[in-house]
Amino acid sequence: MSEMENPKQIVEEREKEALEALTKENSVQGLTEWKNSFLSKKSPLMQLMSLMRQIPNELKAAYGKLVNDARNAVEKAFEEKMKKAQEEALKEKLEAERIDLTLPGRSYSQGSINPYWEIVDEMSDIFASMGFDIVEGRDVETDHFNFELLNVPKDHPARDMQDTFYLSDSLLLRTQTSAAQAHTMLENEEKKPIKMICPGKCYRRDDDDATHSHEFGQIEGLVVDKGISLADLKGTLELFVKKMFGEKRQIRLRSSFFPFTEPSVEVDVSCSKCGGKGCSLCKGTGWIEILGAGEVHPHVLEMCGYDPKIYSGFAFGVGVERIAMLRYGIDDIRRIYTNDVRFLKDFTEK
Repeated sequence: MSEMENPKQIVEEREKEALEALTKENSVQGLTEWKNSFLSKKSPLMQLMSLMRQIPNELKAAYGKLVNDARNAVEKAFEEKMKKAQEEALKEKLEAERIDLTLPGRSYSQGSINPYWEIVDEMSDIFASMGFDIVEGRDVETDHFNFELLNVPKDHPARDMQDTFYLSDSLLLRTQTSAAQAHTMLENEEKKPIKMICPGKCYRRDDDDATHSHEFGQIEGLVVDKGISLADLKGTLELFVKKMFGEKRQIRLRSSFFPFTEPSVEVDVSCSKCGGKGCSLCKGTGWIEILGAGEVHPHVLEMCGYDPKIYSGFAFGVGVERIAMLRYGIDDIRRIYTNDVRFLKDFTEK
């Protein structure tokens, strides 16, 4: 072919063309695009070797060396310029992301556990140390477990005090964690001794004010065995109160009524502010009510498969928020639920 009459000129022209285009590129991106155009397999410079068949045999060695020298020169020039461009890009990036070590450090406030969970964890630890198992109950219960197995049949007046949220005619949000006690007794087919507590949420249709909420926490306890008496209940609660509120605190039992216990008692703890002498906190009585309890009703034992002539037991129910309010001097139950960081911060500092 006529264009191969001067192979050296063709190689020099293509080398010159590539180098002139290279001088116009200074960025990493531009150099990358240049490489794709001038150093790819189909580029004019790289296609020079494919013309070898048109070169006379005696000139092929010289032509091959000429092409390789041109290619090496172009590649070397590209690598040097790309290295410089990459160094410049890195320098710009480091300058843009430079950290000023003279700036003051950032401080982050430490969060805290809500007092509700503090009390649940502490009470669980106290009762676990006394040998109680911790049982997880169900938030959604059947009427049968929530009321009937606890000696509260349909149309019983006690249901009025536990007006709750019904999901259907037989399903409801539990009004008390006592339902877990019925499950535990029925599942205990061998009728071995039971010693358990069930912490969890309860739900009742109630007004929200400083001391009431439609949703609240409760820890129910149950002990069933042979020869369990009210004395065992008192001893257990005395130990709990001393561990929870201090060695100087005392308890007293007052007669009361609950459908699922007989006899039933209200449990008071001596006032921490006046030491039992009487003050505004305890309304001059020297005592503050903290929970309800009693001997498990024989009918409840019988419905759950226990012979009341052989077995007996006691049960108690403690309001978690009530303990938190007494323990930490919280004046409004709603503070526990709002997650106000100002309240939680104050609680952490205390």
